[in-house]
Amino acid sequence: MASSSSQFGRTKEVNDPPPINPQQPVLAVAPLNSKPYIGPPMPHSYDASSPAKDKEAVERIDPAMIFFSSFTTKKDWENVMATTKAGVALTGSAAVGKIGPIIGLMDIGECKDSYLFRVSLPGVSVDEKEFSCDVEPDGKVLIKGITTTGEKIVCKNSQVFQMLTRNLCPPGHFSITFQLPGPVDHQQILGSFATNGVLEGIVKKR
Repeated sequence: MASSSSQFGRTKEVNDPPPINPQQPVLAVAPLNSKPYIGPPMPHSYDASSPAKDKEAVERIDPAMIFFSSFTTKKDWENVMATTKAGVALTGSAAVGKIGPIIGLMDIGECKDSYLFRVSLPGVSVDEKEFSCDVEPDGKVLIKGITTTGEKIVCKNSQVFQMLTRNLCPPGHFSITFQLPGPVDHQQILGSFATNGVLEGIVKKR
């Protein structure tokens, strides 16, 4: 059976492929040289023999940022945070930085009896009246403070600078909330604020 198709304004006949002849010998083609992968599981590997576990891994997504409108209610924000134990919530001036050092980048570590967390806080005031880091017994960490960067005018060494670019986090209050993997003894915390703008805390497990 023949049909008609058009290509670049010209019409040509397209015929069905000829039927396979069972008497025609099959070509003997050597397979490509390959070896099975015997290393650790790949990040997005899928094994049909254990679908429940692997489907869950396949469906996970990479870390992402979610932007809320200025009309978002506190209840909506809390509902989103309640769905994850590994998320980080930024509010205030920490949430509106565009480029440059980002406030709130965070890493968590674990050993036999403690958790370690590190939080990037460039341009944050370390004044005790303006900065706080609270850890609750369930492992929730709440950091509050004030950023001192992103001003329109900066006074340094008796000089006044009109800022031509402002890519750092704007000045203002902020909060950072995240969850440690498990409950902790919130009375046993060691913390330090390094000169590189990283807050580091070690808290004992409960």
